[in-house]
Amino acid sequence: MSQAGPSKASHHLSSGALSGFTSAVCLQPLDLLKTRLQQNYEDGRRRKIVDTVKVVLKDDGIFGLWRGTTPTLIRNVPGVAIYFYTLSSIRTHLSSLPYFSITSPDRSGLTPSSTSSARSALVRLSSQGNLIAGAIARTGVGFVLNPVTIIKARYESTKYGEYNSVLGAAKSLWGTSGVRGLFQGVTATAARDAPYAGLYLMFYEKGKDITGRLIRPEWNVPNAALHSASGALAAVAATVMTSPADCVKTRMQVDPVGHGTLRGAIRRIYNDRGLLGFFSGSSLRISRKAASSAIAWTVYEAVLIFLRDHPAGFT
Repeated sequence: MSQAGPSKASHHLSSGALSGFTSAVCLQPLDLLKTRLQQNYEDGRRRKIVDTVKVVLKDDGIFGLWRGTTPTLIRNVPGVAIYFYTLSSIRTHLSSLPYFSITSPDRSGLTPSSTSSARSALVRLSSQGNLIAGAIARTGVGFVLNPVTIIKARYESTKYGEYNSVLGAAKSLWGTSGVRGLFQGVTATAARDAPYAGLYLMFYEKGKDITGRLIRPEWNVPNAALHSASGALAAVAATVMTSPADCVKTRMQVDPVGHGTLRGAIRRIYNDRGLLGFFSGSSLRISRKAASSAIAWTVYEAVLIFLRDHPAGFT
């Protein structure tokens, strides 16, 4: 069977778009709460998740938890689609290089690609290949979509309550900061995204490989369960390692005056709360990333496998 690399570009784009839409709508409340916990509070007091939820519900009602969904969709649907397509292209290219390809037989005497083709539609790479592919794809897409990410972060925070629409937020950002403001925090975003995406993809593929070897065929474990478990565990590990960069990025985007440079943001966060300040909202980010990765990769691989196995109706 064909692997992900040779698949049609439309397959990866449509699978990624559906994946991004599903995870964005389901998990926007966690994203909003994470932003609220990470933003700079004037009184310097630490907010608890429960207290933050109460404030949101009191001020905006239940639908207030989905504030910022529109910019999230604007970023995630095309962003995830482009990311998965770019990632597939990079992985396909790297798989043609001997250093990054996997060709050695496993314990059953079959190559990894032949034993895993039924469970995955992705090209297989070495850990180094996955690390590089994930970092390059995520950083590139993150740079292009940074303006939308800033609007999203500000729309979710309490510092910009006058933002009543995405267009209004964009006009305000452009009017006050110009082109430079559109890429505020891009350094911190790259510092977070490159290692996160690389580590995540490496952990995800390794998790699928290990789990796939442990699961016996007669157990009839669904592909979705394998992908969800591998995605969630990989996200937890990668998120913990990159939480400080995420906190710095959010501060720079929400409050560019007080956190205008990477060094200044790090110093300000440390002075406010010490080392713990770099992990503000980390529990929510871990929960969101674990759930998002489980949903996104499960939907993405499920659609790809379906399109691969039913090509006649989609040609």
